[in-house]
Amino acid sequence: MNRIKQLAEQPSMRILFADDETNLQELMRIELPRMGYAVTVCPDGLTAVAALEKEPYDCLFVDLNMPGLNGLEVIAKARELRPEIEAVVMTGKPSQETAIEALRYQVFDYLTKPARLAEISGMLGRVNERRHTRRQLAALEHRLRRAEGDSQLVGTGPAMERVFKLISKVAPTDSSVLIRGETGCGKELVARALHDSSLRAEQPMVAVNCGALPENLIESELFGHCRGAFTGADTARTGLFEVADGGTIFLDEIGELPLSMQAKLLRVLETGDIRRLGDNQIVNVNVRVVCATHRDLEQMVEEGTFREDLMFRINTFEIGVPALRERPEDIPVLARHLLRRHRSDGSDDALFTDLAMQELREHQWPGNVRELANVIEHAAILCESMPIGTEDLPRHFGKRQLRKEIRDASPMTLRELESLAIAKAVERHEGNKPAAAAELGVSLKTLYNKLNAAEDRRQAG
Repeated sequence: MNRIKQLAEQPSMRILFADDETNLQELMRIELPRMGYAVTVCPDGLTAVAALEKEPYDCLFVDLNMPGLNGLEVIAKARELRPEIEAVVMTGKPSQETAIEALRYQVFDYLTKPARLAEISGMLGRVNERRHTRRQLAALEHRLRRAEGDSQLVGTGPAMERVFKLISKVAPTDSSVLIRGETGCGKELVARALHDSSLRAEQPMVAVNCGALPENLIESELFGHCRGAFTGADTARTGLFEVADGGTIFLDEIGELPLSMQAKLLRVLETGDIRRLGDNQIVNVNVRVVCATHRDLEQMVEEGTFREDLMFRINTFEIGVPALRERPEDIPVLARHLLRRHRSDGSDDALFTDLAMQELREHQWPGNVRELANVIEHAAILCESMPIGTEDLPRHFGKRQLRKEIRDASPMTLRELESLAIAKAVERHEGNKPAAAAELGVSLKTLYNKLNAAEDRRQAG
């Protein structure tokens, strides 16, 4: 994709133009949209500042000499409200002093009236190119912050091969995607893989946990608000849909969204139009929507807690993420991958003892990959030297597995239960009986007595 096409596909740059000359106001109101930009025209500095307090703009284009507030005073105020905004000064009375003053305010360009339309168009093109570069850098920095393994989807088994295949199929499109799976199984990693493999990869991906947003603030978070829209709204705020403009928005736990917001979200998904709280102006955004849930949306539709039309709208393409217990073949590679985030010592083929890996493979992982990550982090902190052994795993880890085995086993006597607990503890500690006794909370002498008694019963039986 060439540079011109890249820039043309960026969301329309929003320009605030302020000048007290009526003819110039009308000219910009007509010509700037013809150049492909959205423009708001103001007759003076005070009106421009009021507009800045209500709306986010990409470029501020001001006359140097205006009534009320001059151009540099408007730029100073803009820097407080929108530090990232690019500023351009235009004046009919150029001088070395005003040029130096403009440089102090870090203006992008300094134009002399009367400026030709071709000169203005070229200057705004350069502003737009800088804006595009900044967005690329922001997206790159965001990916680099997550590059320590958090954003890498790992798996080699058939279940994950299917997930990878589905991602490769749908990623190049702009279709909405619904990711289903249990909590902690890696739904956000699938969403990130979708974004990173898409044509929007250089643009932002914004993740929103719908279940974590207070109900009274959801609309403001998603769509933004104007200053004074509600109590406490002292400044205007850009919504997350606008932040993601040109990129991807990931709506995690979409099933937790209240019904009142579901209707508003449906309209945005259908039209791309959003309206900030307290504002009548419509803003169109170009966003790919990826949703995720662990809930049964079909059942929620039957119960009347989720809109059927919204479910159809977000479920153009579905990806199911398997639970970790459904892909035990991936546990070794996942465990090694997660351990390398915390430890760099030890060879890749000797990071875990056989018994430790056996415990990891046999565990049912109700918390999925998130639980595995916590167990590995605990072991990495506790382990003094590689490899990781069973003694480095959390104390509750084997006990919880033992409780499940006991629940699933045939009816047992109290003596049989005791023998099973002792045998498992000794196995976890690889025959280290003092460590097994400490875990069980008994003396070493008691442990030996019970082991000898169990052996006597076995030989007698």
